[in-house]
Formats: sequence, C-alpha cells, structure tokens
Amino acid sequence: MGKVLEVINAEKYYGEKGNITKALNDVSFTVNEGEFLGIMGASGSGKTTLLNCISTIDNLSAGKVLINGEDLSTLKGNKLDAFRRDYLGFIFQDFNLLDNMTAFENIALALSIQNVKVDEIEKRVKEIAVTLDIEQVLEKFPSQMSGGQKQRVAAARAVVTKPSLVLADEPTGALDSKSSKALMESLKKLNEELNSTILMVTHDAFSASYASRIIFIKDGKIFSELVKDENESRKDFFEKIIEVTSVLGGDMNELI
Repeated sequence: MGKVLEVINAEKYYGEKGNITKALNDVSFTVNEGEFLGIMGASGSGKTTLLNCISTIDNLSAGKVLINGEDLSTLKGNKLDAFRRDYLGFIFQDFNLLDNMTAFENIALALSIQNVKVDEIEKRVKEIAVTLDIEQVLEKFPSQMSGGQKQRVAAARAVVTKPSLVLADEPTGALDSKSSKALMESLKKLNEELNSTILMVTHDAFSASYASRIIFIKDGKIFSELVKDENESRKDFFEKIIEVTSVLGGDMNELI
C-alpha cells in the first residue's frame, strides 16, 4: 500500500508578531491507500485548519503536505486547479449541490470537466448510484431529495472521478440520526468495495466509529491515536473513542 497523504511537521500561525496563535503545531502523519481516517477534536482544536491545508483551501506557515508525493506548496494557478480536479474529492456538510441540476447531472459534472466521454459518464454514474443506493433519485433535483439522499449524491460526486483522496468535512453535520447512519454505511462501503481513501473531519463519535483509524487533535497538536483492530466491532471502537474524548476534556457536547 502506497502513501496517499503525508503531513510533515505542519504548522499554521494566525496573527502578527506579539499576538500569534498556533492553529497547528508540528503535526505529522500519513494516510495509506485504502485507509479510512477520522480526525477528531473539540471546536478550536485545529482540525478544520488541518483539513483546509490538506484540501488546498489554505496554506501552511511551515511544514509540508504531500499527496501522491506531490508537494502542494509547489502548485499554483492552473496546475493547482488541475490537481484538485484529478486527485481530490470533496464532501461538504452543506452538500454544495447545484440546485438547477438533477442528481445525475450533479454527479456527471465532475466527469464532464475531466472530458470523459458521454457513454463512460453514464456508465460510471449509474455504477456509483447502485453502490450508494441512489438510483431512484438520479432524475430528481436537490429540492426533491431528503438530506440523506443529497449527501449520498454529494458522496457519489466526490468519488465518481476515482480521486486519490476523498476529504469529508463534518459530512453528517446537517443530517438526522437515521440519515447519518445511512451515509456512514455508504462511506464505509466506498472504502471497502472501491478501496476509496477517505479522510473525514468530525466531532461526532458515532460517525468516527466507521473509520479504521482516528487521530485526535488538541490545541493544534496530535493528542492521541486509535487504530481499529481487524476483528473489533464498531460498537467496541465507538466506546474507545468516547474514552479518549472524555480525557480530551472540554464540553462533551462539542465532541459527541
């Protein structure tokens, strides 16, 4: 298994001399192909800043982020746009679907931008729709779908291009418990059946329990790490996550 993501001594500062806040403080970790990594931490811990730097939305103050061995800091302009398009998939908390397009068109758009042939687009959209159980909404507009359906369409859009890394930002944040479970089952399916490499930032222990590894961030640093044993149940892994979040301190309502 090759390394998809390498975060090396990542640091991010905000403010000016004399009043500097360290949002990230010497953070290092790797994500291998086919992993499902969760990143957890209380509000203000640095987890969103970390995701923003990995997703090229923001830049590090020091250190490196490498995806498929490519140093993101060396990519500018059109090269950066092309890298995002070809190697990254995004799942946002608020879906970010285009309201004037059907589910099929929202998913297909990512392939159209890559100049994939029409026949291949139709084939790949239908295949991912079957995997995520959204065939019944392909001709519907976002306004005609439930929140859970919209988020599964967003997940389909993120993975249909077969990116190296799927980045999920609080993907269950706008969903009820039933829809959250359905989405997490779908993400797990994508990870196990399509070997999708997923990095998910979440404050929700239930969602995190679907990952195979969890990194906990506190005050901009890696506080702890949990790896799910091969034969460990999701329930047991969930309980371990709760134990760590309780040690992290702060308001438990922010963490679970």
